[in-house]
Amino acid sequence: MSNRRSRQSSSAPRISDDQMIDLVTKLRQILPEIGQRRRSDKVSASKVLQETCNYIRNLNREVDNLSERLSQLLESVDEDSPEAAVIRSLLM
Repeated sequence: MSNRRSRQSSSAPRISDDQMIDLVTKLRQILPEIGQRRRSDKVSASKVLQETCNYIRNLNREVDNLSERLSQLLESVDEDSPEAAVIRSLLM
């Protein structure tokens, strides 16, 4: 066992294999790329975790892009208007 692995397992609570399988199964169900596949298509846990990371990165990029667009839109409307209030609430 590597030193890194030893440190991680001693500082964090260990989850069981059954819990890991359950978590990976739940991720499979919510990931668009994997959830659309047929049940007979086997996808490794490693692939599920990679896809999860990619999906989260993409979501973060989308949030950043939408926030930027909302900020630009806010600059183009009267700051006392109802539209500006809605935009500000979305940015919070």
